[in-house]
Amino acid sequence: MEASNIKFQKTIRRDRLLKAFSILLIDLSLCSLSQPQGELPYMTSDVKEVAGKSFDYIVVGGGTAGCPLAATLSEKFSVLLVERGGSPYGNPFVLDKTFYGFSLIQNDEFSSVAQDFISTDGVRNCRGRVLGGSSAINGGFYSRASEDFVNKAGWEEELVKDAYTWVESKIVSTPELTPWQTVVEFGLLEAGILPYNGFSLEHIEGTKIGGSIFDIWGIRHTSADLLRAANPKNLVVLLNATVKNIIFHRNGNITETTVHGIRFIKSDGCTDQTYEAYLNQPKNSTSCGEVILSAGALGSPQILLLSGIGPPKDLKNFNIPHVLNLEGVGKRMKDNPCIAVLVDKDPQNQTPEPPQVSGIAKDFKFIIEGGIIPISFNATRMPIAAKIAFPVSEGNLELNSTDPRQNPSVKFNYLAEERDLEDCANMVHLLERVAKSQSVAFYLGVKHQNNLMTSTDEHRQFCKENVRTYYHYHGGCTVGSVVDNDYKVYGVKGLRVVDGSTFLESPGTNPMATLLMLGRYQGIKILREREGIYSSFSTQQNP
Repeated sequence: MEASNIKFQKTIRRDRLLKAFSILLIDLSLCSLSQPQGELPYMTSDVKEVAGKSFDYIVVGGGTAGCPLAATLSEKFSVLLVERGGSPYGNPFVLDKTFYGFSLIQNDEFSSVAQDFISTDGVRNCRGRVLGGSSAINGGFYSRASEDFVNKAGWEEELVKDAYTWVESKIVSTPELTPWQTVVEFGLLEAGILPYNGFSLEHIEGTKIGGSIFDIWGIRHTSADLLRAANPKNLVVLLNATVKNIIFHRNGNITETTVHGIRFIKSDGCTDQTYEAYLNQPKNSTSCGEVILSAGALGSPQILLLSGIGPPKDLKNFNIPHVLNLEGVGKRMKDNPCIAVLVDKDPQNQTPEPPQVSGIAKDFKFIIEGGIIPISFNATRMPIAAKIAFPVSEGNLELNSTDPRQNPSVKFNYLAEERDLEDCANMVHLLERVAKSQSVAFYLGVKHQNNLMTSTDEHRQFCKENVRTYYHYHGGCTVGSVVDNDYKVYGVKGLRVVDGSTFLESPGTNPMATLLMLGRYQGIKILREREGIYSSFSTQQNP
C-alpha cells in the first residue's frame, strides 16, 4: 500500500510539472495586477452631502455585485452607490491574508464588517457589511460558473466571458500553494476526485487550484477595487448609510408603482431621522434611470418588503403600506448544506489559510475544500469541509422589524427533503476519505487510520447533527418570480435587483466570481439598453 501511494504521488507530481509552465504564464499576467489601478471615486459618510440630490442611477449595496455594477454605469451616467458599512481600506482584518477569518469573530451590532445572523434552523451565518461586501470577508476563492449555469440563466456567452475577463484583469491572482493546501490537494486525489486539472478558473469536475483575490503579497482585492475603473466624475459612494425603503412617485393621492428614489438613515443613527435621494427626471420619460438593489440575498428582499412590495400578509403586522403583491419576495431561500471534519485533534496557533484547492465530484454535486480558520485571536482549527451544490430544500425570509439594520428572519430548511439527506450521507463518506487520507495523516504526523463510518444510517445521523453553512445562501428575489430575465422587478418601473438573491442555485464552487461578473454584465446590458432608447427617441424626433 505504501509503495502504491508513493507511485501515485509521483504520477501526480509529474502531471503537475507538465502544467507548471502554463500556470506560470497565467500567474505572471494575473499577478501583475496587484498594484492599484486608477483612483477610487469620492466617498463620504456624511448623509447630508447626498440628501436631496438626484442621480441617474442609485445602486443599493456596495458589495460583490454592486461595485462592478456602479463602476460600469458611471462610464456614462451619474451614480450614487449606497453602502451600509464602511471602507475596507486600512483594515488589516479585511486586507491582510494572515488575518483571514478574524473579521468573522469580531463583530458588533452596527459597525463590524461582518454581521452575524442565526437562521431559525439554528445555524450561525453571516453577511458582509463593508464596501466590498462578502468579497471582503470570504476565503477569496475565485472560480467561474459552469457552462450549464450560464446557459440556464440565458446570458450572452461572449458578454459573460468579457465580463469575467474584465474582473480577472483587475483583482484576480494565481495562488502559490502552501504546504497544507498541497496536502489537501493530494488528499482529494487519493479519495478519487479526478482528473487533476491544475490551475483553472473554470468550473470543471475533478481537483483543481482556483484563482484568488489575494495577491502574491497576501493582500486582498475586494470588489471595492473595481471602483477604480469607474468614471470618478460620475460616481459618489455613500458609506455607513442604510436604505430604509424605496420611494415611489406620487400623482395626487395615488401611489404609482414608479420609483422616485430611496429613503435612508445613518447606520449608527436613529431610524426616525431619515434622508432621501432621488432619480433624475429628464423630460424624455423613456430614459429615466433606476434604483438597483444589490444588497444581497437577505438585504434585497428585506428592502422590497420594507417598501411594501411582497405578500400582503408579510406586511400586515408591521403596518407597511402595501404597494404591490409579489408573492415571490422572500421565497425560495436556499443555503448549501455543509459538513466539516476537523483533522487536527486540538486547537493550534497557526497562521490562518483560505482555501486554494477545490475538489468537484459526483457530477458537480459535491464541493470539497480545506483551510485553517481562527476560532479566537490565538487559536486555529483545520477543517476539511464539503457542501451539496444543488440542494432541493428551500425556505423563506420574513421581516423581524421595520428597522433596516436588523436582520430579517430566515429559514433555510436544511436537509428537509429526503434527496438532500441522502446526498449528504454520500458526501460524508467522500469527505471522510479525504480527511483520513494518508497524505493528511503524514502531514499531521499521525498514524494513518482508515476507520470510516460504515453505515448509511450513521452518515445520515451525522448530517443531521452537524449540518452548517458554506455561506453561499441565495434566493428571495429569484428570476421568473420577482424579477424578469433583465432583472427588472415585475410590475414596477425603474427598479431592478442584481445580486445573489436572484439565483436559483449557487454558481460554480462559490458565487463570488459570478456575482462580480454579473455586476459588470448587467451594467453593460443597461448601457446598451439606454443607447437603444436614445437611438429610438432620436429617430422619432428626427424622422
